[in-house]
Amino acid sequence: MADLRARIHGAVPQIRADLERLVAIPSVSARDFDPEPLRRSADTVAEMLREVGAETKILRSAGHPAVVGYVKAPPGKPTALLYAHHDVQPPGPDSEWTTKPFSPTFQDGRLYGRGSSDDKAGVVAHIAALRAFGGKPPIGVAVFIEGEEEAGSENLRPYLEQERANLACDAVVVADGGNWRKGEPALTTTLRGVVSCIVEVRVLDKAVHSGQFGGPFPDALTAMARLLATLHDKKGDVAIVGLAKGKARKLDLTEEELRTQAGARPNVQLIGKGGLTDRLWMKPSISVLAIDAPPVREAINQLVPVSRAKVSMRIPPGQDGRKALDALIAHLLANAPWGAQVSISSESTGEPFTTKTGGPAYKAMKSALAKAWAHKAVDIGAGGTIPFLFDLAELFPNAEIMVTGVEDPSSRAHGPDESVDLDELERACLAEAFFLEKLAKR
Repeated sequence: MADLRARIHGAVPQIRADLERLVAIPSVSARDFDPEPLRRSADTVAEMLREVGAETKILRSAGHPAVVGYVKAPPGKPTALLYAHHDVQPPGPDSEWTTKPFSPTFQDGRLYGRGSSDDKAGVVAHIAALRAFGGKPPIGVAVFIEGEEEAGSENLRPYLEQERANLACDAVVVADGGNWRKGEPALTTTLRGVVSCIVEVRVLDKAVHSGQFGGPFPDALTAMARLLATLHDKKGDVAIVGLAKGKARKLDLTEEELRTQAGARPNVQLIGKGGLTDRLWMKPSISVLAIDAPPVREAINQLVPVSRAKVSMRIPPGQDGRKALDALIAHLLANAPWGAQVSISSESTGEPFTTKTGGPAYKAMKSALAKAWAHKAVDIGAGGTIPFLFDLAELFPNAEIMVTGVEDPSSRAHGPDESVDLDELERACLAEAFFLEKLAKR
């Protein structure tokens, strides 16, 4: 293992160069963005995989391109499937970034740019682990690099089914998670699910003069505000009846640390009851993601007749997604203010997930993380959702699934100034190489 440590450390300039090359490609998978960068990104990933000894092909039959690679297992050895994604979220306005989102910039030990942590660092970690073995790892390795994870993974299952025989494995490493904090590695073992819908509130057939009709009649924005306010109780807990709740393992997270990570304004209060990790991982939460309303600069003196909002609810392990969505819809319909007409559309569900722990691959990964970081690895939850974990579990039922990653609380994935700590990236690459070596011996 000393040799592996030296090889990974010696390859850090190449690891950084690989990441910078990928970050420079604006591979946004969201609708209405140019798909050409995604094709270029897939071609680049395939080239990198070929350079480290993988037999590689690009899947282009549906949606955005995915890249698969294979290194056959030596006789009698297991196979690990390594997952990451090369697509990224839209960068948002350049004005919110300190650096340019697709011009990778190194500063204070971190590489800044969209996708630097989510999830092009995961792609680079897989490539670096293969490179450390000179393209001949001690076990079989299959690699799947998706091209539309940030757009909902619509074509992931068909691609996995198409390549199922080649991707057959004993363990799956999903490099799309994060660590507890910088210098402290983690395995994500529980993930909340998510349900969402668009709620429409209508009070009038058309807009009318606010001076002539305001008073007897409400406007739709005020009605929407009152409806959305019913989603939480006075303490800030979700007010939907009948939802599951759980208890999370207590970890050394303070309110001050959490406020700093979130960038909370000084007087903003934390909402809800229970421990911080309970509220983050094992209790439901509701967010209003968007509201259709006239822009302030275009406002005129009229009663707005209709308003729409997108409501998203995170649900803990143990909660059925369809039942949670039904409960959310029932609440919205039952709490229509002043007899307003409420309708629901665009429903979606993503189930929560709990990984299996205690198997040989899990033990190998926990040991590999601890050795790479020189710090005990902890099991953590995630408030976010990775819906395709169910597809992996169904298609590869005997494989252990492990969610790892390079992100730390300062990474700001999906936000402006996204970044990855390069020391953490080196440790992640090393941990994956250690994992492949340890799994070969189990």
